[in-house]
Amino acid sequence: MSTIGAMLGDIVHSMFIRPATEFYPFTRNPNPDRLRGKLIWNPEKCSGCQLCVKDCPSDALELIVLDKANKRFVMRYHADRCTFCAQCVESCRLKCVGMSNELWELASLTKEPFTVYYGREDDVQNLLARISQESAESTGRD
Repeated sequence: MSTIGAMLGDIVHSMFIRPATEFYPFTRNPNPDRLRGKLIWNPEKCSGCQLCVKDCPSDALELIVLDKANKRFVMRYHADRCTFCAQCVESCRLKCVGMSNELWELASLTKEPFTVYYGREDDVQNLLARISQESAESTGRD
């Protein structure tokens, strides 16, 4: 009998308390300054040392060297592998790797948006064209 009385007391009590639900997409709270969101990479500062790639525990980063003498690199970032530990940010001596506190809503219905290419636009386009050409040639051989 006492359990039913306790339950009724809880029901009556909860009728007069406001819900704790937030109306998330419609009302947004400010993001914390130290939120670890999507990776940001500045190719202009990068020297190609690859410390960020070596120290990544989840193998989410690849630095593709196009021309080391002219500092032309493309960073391939696999957001689906990333654990957002920020070890790459800590390892980068030149501070060209960072984590955004604004870009953190990364959900998607397909896998394609999770592989992000950073670098100069023409370098990225040339790399993607080369990758698609190599994949077309490999499927043609089979």
